[in-house]
Amino acid sequence: MTGADDHRGICLKRAAADTGAVTLIQRFGSAANLNIHLHCLVLDGVYRRTEGEPVFHEARAPTRDELQSLLDKSIARVLKLLIRLGYLVEEQGMTYLADMDSDNPLRSLQAAACTYRIALGPRAGQKVLSLRTVPGRDEKATVGLCAEAHGFSLHAGVRCGAHQRKRLERLCRYITRPAIANERLKRDGAGNVVLQLKSPWRDGTTHIRMSPLEFMQRLAALVPRPRLHLIRFHGVLAPNAGLRAVIVPGPAQSEPADEDARGARARMGWARLLKRVFDIDLEHCPQCGGEFKIIAAIEEPAVIVRILTHLGLPARAPPRSPARPLSLFQAA
Repeated sequence: MTGADDHRGICLKRAAADTGAVTLIQRFGSAANLNIHLHCLVLDGVYRRTEGEPVFHEARAPTRDELQSLLDKSIARVLKLLIRLGYLVEEQGMTYLADMDSDNPLRSLQAAACTYRIALGPRAGQKVLSLRTVPGRDEKATVGLCAEAHGFSLHAGVRCGAHQRKRLERLCRYITRPAIANERLKRDGAGNVVLQLKSPWRDGTTHIRMSPLEFMQRLAALVPRPRLHLIRFHGVLAPNAGLRAVIVPGPAQSEPADEDARGARARMGWARLLKRVFDIDLEHCPQCGGEFKIIAAIEEPAVIVRILTHLGLPARAPPRSPARPLSLFQAA
């Protein structure tokens, strides 16, 4: 993007203006299938760099032709990157998937989750059972600010004004939602897992039914690789951007008068985290149920080592593994 025209027709070059965006990597579809796609919150304009406060210039809405052109460029760049990384092979004008590492235990689960099929068990290779409770509907043509080509789609039809804070919050909650909503997940009389779709499919499917093992296969395929950030900030919204402190509002400066008015703490304590994740209660006695009280805090390293050694526990923490660089496409 070399520049932007605001609603008054002012042309700003890249050196004089900054934009921003937030990208969220989602790995799931409506049926808990593996469907990696991007949700982006993009500023509909640019901040003009001035000697004082930055000034925001709103850009006009894109046209269908501009969206289609942007989608074509994105497809060309994505395919070029996948070919360079070795995920795709291009020969004689044809492009096909390269042979991937078959030793990866998640490869079969991910491939099955992409095609709505079952990877393991007696029904391996078959599609997940679906329940159709509403009549099907015809295919609808693409309308609004949407573009589709070669299996790719670009949707830019949702916009929130600066004053529509509730609508912006609802949009942020939607694009950051988890893969499965608990209220749409149930067990039937046979013990199978039934997932209700948020919206019926075009063929009338409203529910999908899986055995517990098949459901666990779906969940395993949706788990991202470790140390992979699923939320990325760009431009003026990036963590180290010079204009971020001026543009992004900070927390309220007013302090409550008493402790009760402060409400819940922003961070959860370690005791509550251990209770929630590992079901280890550090606040109550497992025998009588009474509350624990701190009677001593041992901080001397030599004394700590002697106590752990006497109890037969390791006195040194396990070594930390070095961080591994992961690209965006390795997350698949």
